Amino acid sequence: MGQSVNKAWGDDVFPFLSWFETQKVKDAKVMVVGVGALGNEVLKNLALFGVGNLVIVDFDTIEYGNLTRSALFRPEDADKGLYKADVAARRINEINPDIHVIPVCGDLSTGAGLGLYRRMDVIIGCLDNLQARISLNRNCFRAGKPWIDGAIGDLEGQVSVYQAGTNCYECNLTDDERQALFRRTSCAEVVKMNEQAGRTATTPVIASLIGAVQVQEAMKYIHPEAIEADVFTTLAGKLLVYEGKRLAVGIYDFSSLQNDCIAHENWNPVIEIPELSADTTIGQAFEYISRHCGEIEINMRNDRFVDRIVSRSDNKQFSPMLPQSKIPAYILADEALRNRQIAEGFYQHAFENIDASFPYPSLTLRQIGIPCLDVIQVSTPKGLFYVELSKDLEKYETHPAYC
Repeated sequence: MGQSVNKAWGDDVFPFLSWFETQKVKDAKVMVVGVGALGNEVLKNLALFGVGNLVIVDFDTIEYGNLTRSALFRPEDADKGLYKADVAARRINEINPDIHVIPVCGDLSTGAGLGLYRRMDVIIGCLDNLQARISLNRNCFRAGKPWIDGAIGDLEGQVSVYQAGTNCYECNLTDDERQALFRRTSCAEVVKMNEQAGRTATTPVIASLIGAVQVQEAMKYIHPEAIEADVFTTLAGKLLVYEGKRLAVGIYDFSSLQNDCIAHENWNPVIEIPELSADTTIGQAFEYISRHCGEIEINMRNDRFVDRIVSRSDNKQFSPMLPQSKIPAYILADEALRNRQIAEGFYQHAFENIDASFPYPSLTLRQIGIPCLDVIQVSTPKGLFYVELSKDLEKYETHPAYC
């Protein structure tokens, strides 16, 4: 990290804005999910504003194709195949050394625990696929936090804001999008190809425009009193569309909130357990949680645990002992498994719920797919409870690379 600046960041500029409150911005916590072209612009603008606490989430590494649209990345980063979140965090601190940045080099659900989400003021989505947006929407509903979605392609882009009680991303899906969501394939190689095919060519210009609007909306949520006083109007329940080829901008009503939508979960109240971390074993976790909740069953809401896969043709068994999200990579890494998967496929034996009879009590929560500082849903005879791996908070604050 560089040396701290001698005077407060922006104190010769931002105090002249009628709505800007320096301490609120310094204390603000914003999560940015996705560090492509859009995420680069969003992070740059948040750093320039002096937002004091940032969480950056992305599982991907830097490629040369990213360099034409990503101000935070350099050719040497692509040479080394470095993680986008790590590099972005370092470059943000080069811009403003006083910002506390936590990079999460993982998936938004299986890499970033819900305890991070619930500590944010607002979450900004800079994503490029349907499934990721649905996962982000559900996490934000569970945490009770607003999120700002941005989408770009060529010279077009759009921004919308989703928050409980106003608007839901999943409720706004079309029938075609819902069919795409529930479409399944058995071939891991095909899954990988489909993910790559989902990338859309964009320009640095459209990323700058849409990223700026997203940060503008985020600054409003950092100043909630100004929203309440009607100083600001947000895009909650609205959709801003920018069409660059003919230079047209429109704002449309875009609010759908269906009563039966499965995304509308609010995981509250949360029981913070200071002894519990991602490195706690299953056996210990049952002991700690049972003290608060009695007899429990852990619900694996984000990622099932797979202890074995079985070939459909000859019943040959393999023992990955991995979260389901890591099974495609496990299969792709082994040529024999990959060829077998393409030809015949596998059955999976997976745990969706874990009770006291779980046969692997010495595994850690992390090993079965529960990330640092996550919130676990547990079922009990008295109903559902939500418990946080609160011991991980100190690790995130002092050694963010640990998680």
